[in-house]
Amino acid sequence: MAMFSAVLVANRGEISCRITRTLHSMGIRSIAVYTEHDRDAKHVRVADAAVLIDSYLSVESIVAAAHAVSGMSADAIHPGYGFLSENASLAEACAAAGITFIGPGVEALEIMGDKIASKKHVTERGVAVIPGIAEPGMTNDDLVAAAAEVGFPLLIKPSAGGGGKGMTIVRERDAVAGALDSARRVASAAFGDDTLFLERLVEKPRHIEVQVLADSHGATIHLGERECSLQRRHQKIIEEAPSPLLDEATRQRIGEAACEVARSVNYVGAGTVEFLVSDNAPDEFFFMEMNTRLQVEHPVTEMVTGIDLVEWQVRIAAGEKLTVETPVLTGHSVEARIYSEDPANDFLPSAGQIVALHEANDVRVDSSLVEGGTVSANYDPMLAKVISHAATRDEALTKLDRALADTVILGVTTNIEFLRALLNRDDVRAGDLDTGLIERALAEIEFAAPTPAVLAAAALSIHSERWMPGSPWQRPSGWRVGNHRPARYRLASAGQVHEVLVAGPPDAAEVTIDGTTTPARLTTTGIEWGTQSIRLTIEIVDATVWIGQEGTSWALTAQSRAESLAAHRATLARVAGVIDPELRSPMPGTVVAVAVAHGDTVTAGQTVLTIEAMKMEHPVVATLDGVVDISLKPGDLVTRDQIVARIESPQASTEGETS
Repeated sequence: MAMFSAVLVANRGEISCRITRTLHSMGIRSIAVYTEHDRDAKHVRVADAAVLIDSYLSVESIVAAAHAVSGMSADAIHPGYGFLSENASLAEACAAAGITFIGPGVEALEIMGDKIASKKHVTERGVAVIPGIAEPGMTNDDLVAAAAEVGFPLLIKPSAGGGGKGMTIVRERDAVAGALDSARRVASAAFGDDTLFLERLVEKPRHIEVQVLADSHGATIHLGERECSLQRRHQKIIEEAPSPLLDEATRQRIGEAACEVARSVNYVGAGTVEFLVSDNAPDEFFFMEMNTRLQVEHPVTEMVTGIDLVEWQVRIAAGEKLTVETPVLTGHSVEARIYSEDPANDFLPSAGQIVALHEANDVRVDSSLVEGGTVSANYDPMLAKVISHAATRDEALTKLDRALADTVILGVTTNIEFLRALLNRDDVRAGDLDTGLIERALAEIEFAAPTPAVLAAAALSIHSERWMPGSPWQRPSGWRVGNHRPARYRLASAGQVHEVLVAGPPDAAEVTIDGTTTPARLTTTGIEWGTQSIRLTIEIVDATVWIGQEGTSWALTAQSRAESLAAHRATLARVAGVIDPELRSPMPGTVVAVAVAHGDTVTAGQTVLTIEAMKMEHPVVATLDGVVDISLKPGDLVTRDQIVARIESPQASTEGETS
């Protein structure tokens, strides 16, 4: 079979860019697909051609796009990961259209794409699985009844798809019904299938996965394992290869088990078999699922094996035989995923425009970012992956930390500071990991507040924009008849308002913060603050100054006196114990569920509505007992801080009548 001339990449973002890079290195032309939200995205720019589609989940649109470019029809489709990558319907549609699907056959997709069927299948092949209830067609009532048999704590998991979406921990019977409703919505939106099953939750587990490659000529090999235990809400954040837990004997056993799973479904292509390993008994492992696609964390395997997995996916799909064998792993590789989210605010997603961008040069970066590009709330919040490789694990962790410190992404809030804090924890450095570590670590991580130098840089940036040539009356220099009066800037950040006084011109100012005056001036690399020269990346957009320093970023917004006073009054009200009756959206997104009707009586803590953004659901709850005023419905779009409902307290009404 001849090599493909053009391949359509049925995906978006960094994985589309990464696949295109390998296609070009092989001399294969690439065709991208995009929706209206992604019209100016990087993956569209780097491809040889691009086709507008209505949805990344539309099989019909994607197959049609393969032949939509005049003189450049795709003879293969690479699905990437997520979206339709594990959907047998796409593979079947490709076959019907005479297009090669770069992935496994329908048998593997159907069996391993259904977590219920896959567990039964591998059990018959002698592979151990985690206890649970996995029967097709179970209703919510069936699952609630079965939960007691499984025991608590338990894990609700979607049968279709992966990536942690829809997975929910439940620790008591009363919480099962509500968790099932949420999990079904997420599973339906992410995978088009809301089938769920229950699994016993293993406390302090390690998440170990094995990369396999198999060709259509009967050869199946494994490429070692990856440690993926550092997770938040079942979403991996930091991955590495090899695992610091396994010894060589266990590595060979778990690798052979993964190959057996692949052979059992006549697997062809690159795939990943995921296992749960007890931290207390690392020689025991339980099959969780098989991902019949490329994994997000595949680069760490490529770094320690020297094998380009995308290239081999393409070669195997073109009918070539595997010419590589199970490799000896060289060195250590660690990957960190950069997300547009706010770790200091319950990891709420962040959307906006990238106003400054610098990506590290001495490590591998798989990214979809471009300066001036827009991060949309419509898709997954992962922006980029930073991957290090070194001779030892400690060296790889240190190298990754330096690369993250050198990364600048301004315009949206990211998790880079959080990633650095994780990498420098003693337990992470020691390899003492489990899937619950991040949840425990959150309480111990302190996020950096803006320093005086950062506040001064923000104030000076605004001061510089307002500094006009000509008459002294047009400059905020502090000049007047008599004593000079400094310009006063009120900067809001993370709910705090900081007051900064600036006297004099921007290149020779006196800055006063909390009663301390320091000479300061902006430079091309940051700020001179007293006797220090501090490197900062500074961008000002409207009234907001974005500042980045060694992986940490701040958004400081200039407030008028009236805005500052209003914020101060709200703070005093909170301190005095007054509860705000207005419920606001914590993020831009879509209303996916409204749990109450206008005029209903609600109690404090009761869910009023649920908002989804970037594949994440967030419930908005009543802040007090009372009657709800709400007009939103499922499908409505909301902005961050938008008032989505109000609660009228009966006590407040009574006080109003008698006053």
